Amino acid sequence: MNPVVSYIKQTLQGYYPDSELVPMAKLLLTQVFGMSVVELYAGKDTTFSVNERKQLDDILVRLQKLEPIQYIIGTEEFYGLTFEVNKHVLIPRPETGELVDWIIREHKYGGVRILDIGTGSGCIAVSLAKNLEEAEVVSWDVSEKALQVAERNCRRNGVRVTLEQRDVLLVSPAGERFDVIVSNPPYITEKERADMSANVLEWEPELALFVPDDSPLLFYRKIAELGRDMLVSGGRLYFEINQEYGRETVDMLAGLEYKNIKLRKDLFQNDRMIKAEK
Repeated sequence: MNPVVSYIKQTLQGYYPDSELVPMAKLLLTQVFGMSVVELYAGKDTTFSVNERKQLDDILVRLQKLEPIQYIIGTEEFYGLTFEVNKHVLIPRPETGELVDWIIREHKYGGVRILDIGTGSGCIAVSLAKNLEEAEVVSWDVSEKALQVAERNCRRNGVRVTLEQRDVLLVSPAGERFDVIVSNPPYITEKERADMSANVLEWEPELALFVPDDSPLLFYRKIAELGRDMLVSGGRLYFEINQEYGRETVDMLAGLEYKNIKLRKDLFQNDRMIKAEK
């Protein structure tokens, strides 16, 4: 292993689990410093310039402060695509990729009109537009900064998505109709803060994370109510959810007369996704 990898491991020891240190070093050295896999595994020391060494040490200080490496690098891979990420958007998670995959598998054929609510980096919308070539995708977000990131990710990945700044909690049903409404809205309750890792709690945007303890389904209920008017007959809602509120979300959707409601677990066997049909 390259001695620089050992230096990074030693510098970050105690800040991260040991199992994460080598992958983190590899990611940093390949993405930021352009090292090849061969160089990583070579025993020969890599010659860094003074500026490169300072850059590396500055990055390691940021990592010691638990800043997510994705924000430092500026990108994250999701569903086979590369997305810009920064402090204004959540870092895409593998579980969200499972939600995207569910939608793609069920809408492979024919054009569909899709609304993505709370788009953030645009990872859901862009992935759907890329893999469902006949789909028309519209995305909403309350954050102008997030929409700017999403716009750049559309260009980066060569897709067309209509981006609109809207606060879903203030939206009234309009004349628009969609075949699919998908959302990964804020769903972490305030009481769950104590269970969260510091790199999420201190760095990722709170606006995209939290809901009040007394209203954990705040966004789901509003979106489901909008869906009653904005989905075509037989149209579908797809949600990523808080694993603690799977049954409550199912009951809420049933109370709004949605049918064929399916609760699905993620790769970690937690209740994570719901589909419902109008």
